[in-house]
Amino acid sequence: MKTWLDKWEPENEKFWNEAGSKIAWKTLTITTLTLILSFASWFIMSVIVVKLPGLGFSYTKNQLFWLAAVPGLAAGILRIIHTFILPIFGTRHVVTFATLIKLIPVIGIGFAVMNPATPFWLFMILAFATGFGGGDFSSYMPSTSLFFPKRLKGTALGIQAGIGNFGVSLAQFVTPVVLSVALYGAPSTFTKIEVKEAKQIFATTSLEKQAELFSAIETKKQKAILSNVDAKVMDSICKVINSKDNTQVFVSLPLNVKAKIIDNANPKLAQIFLNKLHPGNNAVINKDIYIQSATFWYVPFLIIMTILSWFYLRSIPMKASIKEQMDIFSNKHTWYCTITYVMTFGTFAGLSAAFPLMIKFLYGEFPDAPDPLAYAFYGPLIGSASRILFGFIADKVGGAILTTITGIGILGGAIILVTQGLVAPTSMEQFPMFVGVILVMFFFTGIGNAGTFRQYPIIFSENQRQAAGVIGWTAAIAAFGPFIFASLIGKNITANGGANQFFIGLILFTILATTINWWFYNRKGCEKPS
Repeated sequence: MKTWLDKWEPENEKFWNEAGSKIAWKTLTITTLTLILSFASWFIMSVIVVKLPGLGFSYTKNQLFWLAAVPGLAAGILRIIHTFILPIFGTRHVVTFATLIKLIPVIGIGFAVMNPATPFWLFMILAFATGFGGGDFSSYMPSTSLFFPKRLKGTALGIQAGIGNFGVSLAQFVTPVVLSVALYGAPSTFTKIEVKEAKQIFATTSLEKQAELFSAIETKKQKAILSNVDAKVMDSICKVINSKDNTQVFVSLPLNVKAKIIDNANPKLAQIFLNKLHPGNNAVINKDIYIQSATFWYVPFLIIMTILSWFYLRSIPMKASIKEQMDIFSNKHTWYCTITYVMTFGTFAGLSAAFPLMIKFLYGEFPDAPDPLAYAFYGPLIGSASRILFGFIADKVGGAILTTITGIGILGGAIILVTQGLVAPTSMEQFPMFVGVILVMFFFTGIGNAGTFRQYPIIFSENQRQAAGVIGWTAAIAAFGPFIFASLIGKNITANGGANQFFIGLILFTILATTINWWFYNRKGCEKPS
């Protein structure tokens, strides 16, 4: 069975109508379906991490953010590789192998989550392996760019990237649904602590009994519990009691702080502690879930799409060595486009990874705290939908204006998050506005993702091979978004209890990226109107 097509001339109207159109749209359909699974498997960890503490995994808050961040690091590295392998191996081989290899993380994580004794280092390796799903985007999009004529590139890339991005929402939407489905293995008991009820238990038990039970906990776990106390509160308590003894500090904490920190540190440990304080209490809620089903459901779909990719995809005869492809880096617009795409897709992917954990750790300590998975999927869903819609619009009005509008939208959202205290909240009353602003930012990232991918083939119109390479390269660097967002936001929240510093940094970067786009690609008389 032939891998390489004999010729490919999409700008030749006769060729396009007789053969090219059918092949291109068939290729787009198959690669887009596999891309959905790519994005879904890439963001598995961002969904699962919010459940790990309740299953008995004694990972710290910072470790949980790292598990959500590492897939972005892996995807960025792997996208750099994918940027250069398409002209060497072709669409058929790259897509088939990339789909098959994703079985490694989905099966591996499925088994790992069934055992709370799974070491953190192994979870980090599996989290890195989910980057297989994020990496292949830098082969898929250049492939699609090559298959379609210039007049349809914005539409085709918008459809593929937008529908592919739905995979993020798919992972975050399907997970809560399949947790009750027994696909394989025994259920795990998920423990949740009702903070309001826990506060009542602490209010009705003596400090002596609390001290007795807390001192019986091993020192490492005591420190893990107290690490959730805000640094300012900890300093204040230590100064008042003139001691840093773990037990004395714990019993001296305000009631609401005690209830919050013991749940955040380890719900299973909190269950034992609260049951000893008050047997038969209503603060501890246990529920059986099949956490492994959140990954195992991907397996049959990955196998099916691997088979379809091998038998129905072909490759465009445009071969180039890695050395030849390096010429994109001598063009300044490669670097400008990288900055603008980090602003658009980097923000989309970064918020997708960090949004569930931001809900959990910024608002999860308040009474009647929200379930992160009940809200997390809306953001990627909105961003993906706007990317599809504005892919068509970009073909009509150009991409540069949409990218500028995106920068303004992200900038406005970040300013509101900081100035209104939404990422350093003091009450649940701020939560609706927090969610609303984040969702609006997701909407703008979709607009920008459509705009930028319409721009690049025009900016590099003199060499479509270079255009495809730039699409792959910019996507590679923007894929570091989840790593940057999740790791830095996690560090901010751990150190300061909020994420203001991160979003101030986002404001400054967005101003830079928007200015570059407007100056070189959008303003009247600009160098590369697109």
